Amino acid sequence: MTDYVLVHGAWHGGWCWSRIRRKLTDKGHGVYTPTLTGLGDRMHLLSRDVDLETHINDVANLLIWEDLRDIVLVGHSYGGCVVRHVADRFPDRIRSLIYLDAFIPEDGEPALNYMPGSGQDHRELALLHGDGWKVPPIPASVFAVNAADAAWVDSRCTMHPLSSFETPASLTGACDRVPDIGFVFATGWDGPFEQFRSVAKNRRWWCEDFACGHDVMLDKPNELTDLLLARGH
Repeated sequence: MTDYVLVHGAWHGGWCWSRIRRKLTDKGHGVYTPTLTGLGDRMHLLSRDVDLETHINDVANLLIWEDLRDIVLVGHSYGGCVVRHVADRFPDRIRSLIYLDAFIPEDGEPALNYMPGSGQDHRELALLHGDGWKVPPIPASVFAVNAADAAWVDSRCTMHPLSSFETPASLTGACDRVPDIGFVFATGWDGPFEQFRSVAKNRRWWCEDFACGHDVMLDKPNELTDLLLARGH
C-alpha cells in the first residue's frame, strides 16, 4: 500500500482529483487531496495574508500530522511550486516526486517569472476584478479542458491569491535528491510548461507526454492513474 498526496493547481481545489482518488483507493492505497488555503471548499479563508508559504505549510503539515512517509507526491500546475518546497523540506519522506504539467521554480524565482509577459495579465486581472490582490479564475476553455467537464470546472474554480505567484522560491536543492522524479507534459494546449519538460530532460528525470488539456486528472484519469500506480511500486 502506498500513500499518495495530490496537490492541485491555481484556482482549483481537492475536488479536481476525485476520479483519481477513487481509482487509487479502490486499489487499497491511501490518498490525500488537500485543498490549499483560500481555494475551493476553503475559499472562505482567502485573505491578503495567504501566500505561497501558507500553501507549502498546508501540505507540509499534512505530512507531519498524518505521519506520511515513503509517499508519491504530485503537484499540478502551480502545485509544482508547492510540492517542490515540500520535497525540499522533507526529501526523506518522498518515494516519488511528480510534476504534473507544473512549474519547477529555481531558488529565488517566483512563478510569475515563468509566465508569458512575466504574469502581467494576472496582475491586470487582479487590479480589475480582484481588489489588486486576488486573481479571478481562468476559463476552462483556455486550459483546453475537455468539453464534457469545462462547465463543471468553471463552476468550481475560485479566486487565487496573487502573492503566491509573486513569492520567490526558497530552496536548498534537497528537493532534487528525491530518488524518483518525473514530469508529465500535457501536449493538448498552448501553456508555459514545455520549458519545464526541458528542465526535466536536462536533469535526466523521467518524462511522459499526455495528449490532452492542462487538467490531466480530468482529461486522462485512467492513464494518469496507471502512471501513478507504476511510480508507487
